[in-house]
Amino acid sequence: MQEVSKLKRSFEPIFSILPYVKAPAYRVPLKEKLKWTGIVLILYYLLTQIPLYGLSPTAVDQFAQLRAVIAGSYGSILTLGIGPIVTASIVLQLLVGGKILRLDLSRHEDRAFFQSFQKLLSIIFVVLEGSALIVSGALPPISQAFAPILLLQIVIGGILVIYLDEVVSKWGLGSGVGLFIAAGVSQAIIVGAFNPFPSPAQPGVPAGRITGFIYLLATGQMPDFQTYLLPVISLIFVFLVVVYAESMRVEIPIAHGGGKYLKVPIQKYPIKFLYPSNMPVILTSALLVNLQMIAMMFQKIGHPILGIVERGRPISGLVYYLSPPRGIDVLLVDPAHALIYGIVFISLCIVFAWFWVEVANLGPRDLADQLYKMGIKIPGFRGSKRHIERILNRYIPPLTILGGAFVGFLAFGADLTGSLGGGTGVLLTVGILHNLYEEIAREQMMELHPALRRFFK
Repeated sequence: MQEVSKLKRSFEPIFSILPYVKAPAYRVPLKEKLKWTGIVLILYYLLTQIPLYGLSPTAVDQFAQLRAVIAGSYGSILTLGIGPIVTASIVLQLLVGGKILRLDLSRHEDRAFFQSFQKLLSIIFVVLEGSALIVSGALPPISQAFAPILLLQIVIGGILVIYLDEVVSKWGLGSGVGLFIAAGVSQAIIVGAFNPFPSPAQPGVPAGRITGFIYLLATGQMPDFQTYLLPVISLIFVFLVVVYAESMRVEIPIAHGGGKYLKVPIQKYPIKFLYPSNMPVILTSALLVNLQMIAMMFQKIGHPILGIVERGRPISGLVYYLSPPRGIDVLLVDPAHALIYGIVFISLCIVFAWFWVEVANLGPRDLADQLYKMGIKIPGFRGSKRHIERILNRYIPPLTILGGAFVGFLAFGADLTGSLGGGTGVLLTVGILHNLYEEIAREQMMELHPALRRFFK
C-alpha cells in the first residue's frame, strides 16, 4: 500500500490539471438521465459528420471489419471512437489483475485513483493511436505538411469522446462506450438493410439487403441466399439468442435480516448467466484492432513481422489468422483461419471476463461484502460474510467462464454468417440495449418505491 501511496502522490499534480465532469450531488431523476443521454447521443452523431481536414481522398478504412466495435466514423474527427478508452481499460485490468498495481477498488480513494489514471491513459492512447494511424498510412494526409493538422483533429475528437463518456457515466444511463457502440451498429443495420442506392458491385440493384432482395424479386430475378437472406436471418437469430441468454440466471435463496429498508424478506437473489455482460467481447475486439494497427506500422517501415495488410484486409501472417473470417465458405476454403481465430477469440473473451469481474468489484468477495452490509443472509447458514462468499464461490467463477465463452462463441458465429451490422456489433448492441432497458426499469421502480434504492445501489 505504501507503493500505491507514492504512486498516487506522483500523479496527483497531473490529475489536478485534468478537466473532469462534476458528479451529481443528488440522485439524478430518470427524466434528467434520459435528457443527458439523448444530448450526448445527438452530439456523437454530429461529431461523426465533421470530416478530417487534410485527409487524402484516396484513404481507405483499414479497420472496416472492426469499425462497429470501435464505435468511430472513419474520416471524421471521431475516427478513433472508443478505441483509446477501451485500450486504457485493458492495460489497467492487466496491471490490477496481475497485482502490478495493487489497488483495492472497494475503497473510494483507490477507485478514484483508478478512474483518474484511466482517463490519463485514455488521453495518452488518443495521441499514440492517432499517431500510429497516420504513420502506418491508415490515415494518409494529402501531404506530409498536413500530418500534424490531422493528428490535432484526431486528438480533439478522441478527447471529446472521453468526456462524453464521462457525462453519460455520471449523468446519463449506462456508459458512453456502450451508447456509442449501439448508436454506430444501429445506424449500420438500418443502412445495410434499407439502403435504396445502388451498389458499385451491382449497378442498378439497391445496396440494402432487404431493398435489394425486394427489387430482385420484383424484377423476376432470384436473390442470392448468402448475400441477401443469410445476414438478415443471422441478425434475427443473434437478437433472439442474446435476449434469451440475458434472461437466464441462477437464483440463490436468500433472506433479509430485517431493518428499516425492506419490510418483506427477499426470496431469491439472481445471478445472470451472462455475468460478465458483453465487456469481454469489447475488450477482445479492441485488442485485435490494436494488433492490426501495430502490424501496419511494422509493414510501413518494411518489417511485416506480424503479417501484411492490403486495403484494410489482412492477407498473411499472424494478423491474418487473428482477423474475423467473413462468410460461411471460409470453413471450406480456409478452415485453419476460422479455427485459429475462433479458439483465440473465445479464449481471450474468457480471460477478459475473469479480469473484468475482478476489476469491476463483481467477484464473490466483493458481492458477499455488499450483501452482508445490506443484511442479506443465506437460509441454512450463519449470517456471516464468509459463508455468503463461500456460497457465491460455487456460482460466480463458473458463470464468469461460461458467460465469457458463450458471448465469444456467439460473436464468432455471427461474424462467420456476415450478420448485418457485423456479428460482434449486433451481439454488443442487443446486450447494451437490454441492459439499458433493465436500468430504466430499475430507475422507475426506485422512483415509485424509494425504499428500494439501498438494494439497487
